[in-house]
Amino acid sequence: MLIDLFQKTRDSSMRMKGEEEKKPTKVCKGCGAELKALTFGKNLYVCPVCGRYSRLLARTRIRFTADTDSFHELFNGLKTLNPLEFEGYTEKVRELVKKTGMNDAVVTGVCTIGGIQTCLGVMDSHFMMASMGSVVGEKLTRLFEYATEHELPVVLFTCSGGARMQEGMFSLLQMAKVSGAVRRHSDAGLLYITVLTDPTTGGVTASYASLGDIILAEPHTTIGFAGRRVIEGTIGEKLPDDFQTSEFLRDHGFCDKIVPRNQMKQTLTALLSMHQNSAKGKKGR
Repeated sequence: MLIDLFQKTRDSSMRMKGEEEKKPTKVCKGCGAELKALTFGKNLYVCPVCGRYSRLLARTRIRFTADTDSFHELFNGLKTLNPLEFEGYTEKVRELVKKTGMNDAVVTGVCTIGGIQTCLGVMDSHFMMASMGSVVGEKLTRLFEYATEHELPVVLFTCSGGARMQEGMFSLLQMAKVSGAVRRHSDAGLLYITVLTDPTTGGVTASYASLGDIILAEPHTTIGFAGRRVIEGTIGEKLPDDFQTSEFLRDHGFCDKIVPRNQMKQTLTALLSMHQNSAKGKKGR
């Protein structure tokens, strides 16, 4: 059953990827440069002219992160309901499921990264801007519970526009639920690494995205809670130009390291390896 579901989502993702690769050129949304699609892909979807990072499909991110053919998806059978009977929400979700090949805004599973078995979660902005609904919260909670049971580290790539308003309080409750699972994972002495990608905002930033033992981020990532204009209007002051960027958070101690996309797997492998060796050393005493 799970194999069939994985094959369907993989086929859909490959169709989307294939459609992109058929386009001979891409226009950078940052500087307007016209780029050869193949070259752009080989550069990990980073503009070679201005350095702008394009947002990735979850399965593209997994391909860049997990060892080849090592990723096995978990909890893909969970599907979004409409608890508030919000008008048009069911149709919107159905349309996005068909378009993206995902049942919701996060893909979870287990893989190896640099040969180290790891639980991996990747949020995808192509599904309702990776807003945090009940399924996102449930899948992440189950991922941490699986990791705790099997004594595995967790790597989570976050991005989100915040809580999903169509699910109201059901969405907001996911902050506490996932955070509780993170705490139990931490109490078991296991490693949790978050990688903040563009954009990571709202309730995701206010909960599990900020709870990693090690917090990494891609360059020039938008990270924050409330919008810039809301904050300026509240405090009556103009904020710095680089406010709510990964660089600003690093300089103020909220992010441990900014890692370029082409160095991300290498960095994760090094961190996972150090923690694995440290854990083995403690057990050997």
